[in-house]
Amino acid sequence: MDSLTVDRQLGREVAKALRIAGLETPMTDEVDVVRFAAVEKHVAQILSELNLDLKDDSLKRTPSRVAKMYIGEVFWGLDYNNFPECTTILNKMRYDEMVSQRASVMSMCEHHLVPFTGIAHVGYLPATKVIGLSKINRVVDFFSRRPQVQERLTAQIHLALTHILECEDIAVVIQAEHLCVKLRGVRDELSYTVTSKMGGRFMSNPALREEFLALTRNNHR
Repeated sequence: MDSLTVDRQLGREVAKALRIAGLETPMTDEVDVVRFAAVEKHVAQILSELNLDLKDDSLKRTPSRVAKMYIGEVFWGLDYNNFPECTTILNKMRYDEMVSQRASVMSMCEHHLVPFTGIAHVGYLPATKVIGLSKINRVVDFFSRRPQVQERLTAQIHLALTHILECEDIAVVIQAEHLCVKLRGVRDELSYTVTSKMGGRFMSNPALREEFLALTRNNHR
């Protein structure tokens, strides 16, 4: 996690909206603070059960490194106290055409805890608010930084932006490559997954939806 500016109140609002919609990541809510020492201990136990010698100079700090990575880098999106500030301005310019933004997706499959990475395409038609473009990337990154399934990630980003922008005209498409497919199981190196969530006029207006989807096709890396 970098030094982003957070908005804890907005995070609580978004978390409540996700719970009501049944879109929240499964969490127990038993603790408010993830315990570094406990994560470190359990990582060490797993490595020991794999018959790795944690006294070796190459491995002895691995449990600490993994705990630090999980809490501070890979899974910081589990804590809504880290929810990014999402600056919006009034749409005084009365802009009524589509705004489209690309954002990197770097997440972890919650079934095997291996990465999936790709691109999120986000489009919206401004109503009363316009959001800072980098804030869209921040929202995508927040929900990516937790154990995820791509379908839920897509829906979480869509609902969060609907709440923040107070607007239904939002579209999200994610194109991602999953190491759980490429590295294990079927081992299909050419596989990638596409998920989408459309709202408002992106759902009801076929021409608008096709315009947005054409942008996602043109921008696929």
